[in-house]
Amino acid sequence: MNGSVHSSANVVDIKLKRGPAGLGFNIVGGVDQQYVMNDSGIYVSKIKEDGAAALDGRLQEGDKIMAINGVLLEDRTHKDTVELFRTAGEDVELKVLKKPHHMNGPTGSQPDHQPSVSYLGILAALAGAAAVIAFIYMRRN
Repeated sequence: MNGSVHSSANVVDIKLKRGPAGLGFNIVGGVDQQYVMNDSGIYVSKIKEDGAAALDGRLQEGDKIMAINGVLLEDRTHKDTVELFRTAGEDVELKVLKKPHHMNGPTGSQPDHQPSVSYLGILAALAGAAAVIAFIYMRRN
């Protein structure tokens, strides 16, 4: 765990049954390619649509995988961890540290949204249109 303390409330056991496309998620990390600074842990980077992990619904991108079938993943290379997953069998038990959910504001209920078009973009488009109209007007007079 690289010197950090984890609340056991955030650690869950997840059992997955390997499907036609494997377990249905990608991983990053390892001692040879740290994903999080000063942490050589293994993290879920992508949940594949319709894969075993997506259908189960508990494993999320950003979760840290602590163990596979009871084998701790501390101080392992990425390649070694991939091999553990590959040879883990059809029924795989993961010990997972859930990604912390950061809350903004006093209630944490603020929506996560981004405008699809920035206000500066709209302003630039309007300024450009005004310049074109002014140019056309000036040429005609």
